[in-house]
Amino acid sequence: MFNYEKYLRANKLPHIWCPGCGDGTVLKSLIRAIDKQGIDKNNIVLVSGIGCSSRTPGYVDFNTLHTTHGRALAFATGVKHANPDLHVIVVSGDGDATAIGGNHFIHAARRNIDITMILYNNYIYGMTGGQASPTTPLGAYASTAPFGSIEPNFNVSELAKSAGASFVGRSTSYHTKQMENLFVKALAKNGFSLVEVIVQCPTAFGRRNKLRTAVEMLKWQKDHAIPVKADLTPEQLEGKFTTGVLWDIDRPEYTEQYAQVIRKVTGKQN
Repeated sequence: MFNYEKYLRANKLPHIWCPGCGDGTVLKSLIRAIDKQGIDKNNIVLVSGIGCSSRTPGYVDFNTLHTTHGRALAFATGVKHANPDLHVIVVSGDGDATAIGGNHFIHAARRNIDITMILYNNYIYGMTGGQASPTTPLGAYASTAPFGSIEPNFNVSELAKSAGASFVGRSTSYHTKQMENLFVKALAKNGFSLVEVIVQCPTAFGRRNKLRTAVEMLKWQKDHAIPVKADLTPEQLEGKFTTGVLWDIDRPEYTEQYAQVIRKVTGKQN
């Protein structure tokens, strides 16, 4: 039996996530990945913005920052600049990361700063009233889209890839082992790494979109997730999404390049 307690702040439990929410599943997978990597929890900084997923830092016994809406990556960038040896992890939701935090998201990827970002994608603003987010599927219902969303949605993983991220992966809260393995790879990557996790939100998204229970939503994830190596035509992939390692390259990392500039300007070689 895995011992989660050494990584948790017991006095902050029980958590406040809704029954059936997928966020706790993501948290447990992240903890197992950190343990597998052997990372000292005192060398981790976990940063979040605002939203359901952003409650995560409150429950873990790491160095944590719960910052303002959409600004998690900005704060995390400052932390990484100040101490590049720290393992900086950002947890964010689809609204927090790709709406008000959209520019921070694409520029963190463009810079390729060594931050691991876990993006909980539940297709909606879950905490603040069920409004449509940039990832709400076309035609899906939300409190601000009572007749169905007419806006095309972001493909978060493709956005990170095209912006310059070194590592991009996607999983779901149903595929817990795959999720954990992607977290391990992302944590080990030198550069900006993103793992997008499709998580269920029965309360704000499911009940509006004929997926009223967590079981129904998890079954939907299972049925619509396709391994990235599957040999399927575009027609067969219609309405589904790929999972696994979507992108993995090596390119210069930002804080290392910044350190080189400092050495050049100061004349110091160490």
